[in-house]
Amino acid sequence: MPLTLLITMLLGFAFSISIAISIGGSAILGLALFDSGKLILVPKEMFSAIDKFPLAAIPFFILAGNLMETGGISRRLVNFAKSLVGGVQGGLPMTCVLTCMIFAAVSGSSVATTFAIGAILIPALVKHGYPAGYAASLQATSAELGVVIPPSIPMILFGVAAEVSIGELFIAGVVPGLLIGGVLMLFVHLWCRFKGLGKNDGDGRLPVGRATLEAGWALLMPVIILGGIYGGVFTPTEASVVAVFYALLVGLGIHRELGFKDLMPVLRKSVISSAVIMFIIANAGLFAFLITRAGIPDAIGLWLKDVLQSPLWFLLGVNAALFVIGMFIETSAAIIVLAPILVPVAVHFGVDPVHFGMIMVVNLAMGMITPPFGVNLFAAATVARISLDRMIAHLLPFVLVIIGCLAVITYFPSVSLTLRDIVFDKAPAVAPIGPAPAIGPQ
Repeated sequence: MPLTLLITMLLGFAFSISIAISIGGSAILGLALFDSGKLILVPKEMFSAIDKFPLAAIPFFILAGNLMETGGISRRLVNFAKSLVGGVQGGLPMTCVLTCMIFAAVSGSSVATTFAIGAILIPALVKHGYPAGYAASLQATSAELGVVIPPSIPMILFGVAAEVSIGELFIAGVVPGLLIGGVLMLFVHLWCRFKGLGKNDGDGRLPVGRATLEAGWALLMPVIILGGIYGGVFTPTEASVVAVFYALLVGLGIHRELGFKDLMPVLRKSVISSAVIMFIIANAGLFAFLITRAGIPDAIGLWLKDVLQSPLWFLLGVNAALFVIGMFIETSAAIIVLAPILVPVAVHFGVDPVHFGMIMVVNLAMGMITPPFGVNLFAAATVARISLDRMIAHLLPFVLVIIGCLAVITYFPSVSLTLRDIVFDKAPAVAPIGPAPAIGPQ
């Protein structure tokens, strides 16, 4: 059955069948061919995969992001970011990165970030002389921070799948997110200086004080959400509900750019996005159940332990595999399927599961900006109204920058774990470099 599952799933991918249908269909076909009496397990396992309280945060964070976009919060965040960095050469691309970092601290979704921020900044970048392909590629890459900087939907999924504290994952994502954002800002600044672009990016920039005042309510939102989580006031799932009510309060009552007539389209868009993710999770849960029953995770774990004899080579091999997998499988599905398989092996090699979660999330997030199935690429191309091929040449340098940051995050666990250790009062983590610990009875 395992070979049938794999071949059927790969055929589904090859014929451009949706990820969820390919995964779920392969699992149902495997059961029908080899053990049709257990087809009753299909609805049970699909329901069990989504019957987890932390997953309730996903639709609420998506709704919060859509409310922020419609209620004028996104535009105020753009003006605030531009007031800080827009005055230097290349300030507009830097504004794009910085705005996505701030927006990511609430939305938790890279696609929501792409639409909300890209609708404002991609036309502005093109107006200032940047190629449309570059503007769309930059937006798609910057929006990736939406799943690295907490709160993050993929982190919630990893925490559920690998039974790791979501609060620890969130706090561990702060420094990696800042690292990637900072390096991206430095890179676009140097690129603009080299290309001679962005000399007039400061045109129309608001004074810092005025922009801060106008964006005050928007800037308070991540403070309330993240402060409430880390202060123990509410859980990450409860924080998603707080984010929705705060976005409603600001959009309806303070900025008054969100009307009651806008609520139904926002709700409809949020429901569709949430349903897509939940359907993927349900099908991936069924697939994961079957491959676990077939003993595939144990077999892969033993093979990795035999072939990759040290943590250094294990992390290198896993990163290479995840990079390729991320190109073809949606991030949420990949995490749900792979986390239960890889985390036990990582623990055997002495890798902290929270640190490994950061590696998986950052690596698989690159799948959102790499062909052929990069969802951020399609979203950015839609906003920019250009074809995907016009983005590829501009995209490669950004991917290399993310890979460089991933290498730092991988081999310097303190980047992810120092803040976690301080907040949760844990013993300092040891770098996962050196021979693997002995496995099994001594």
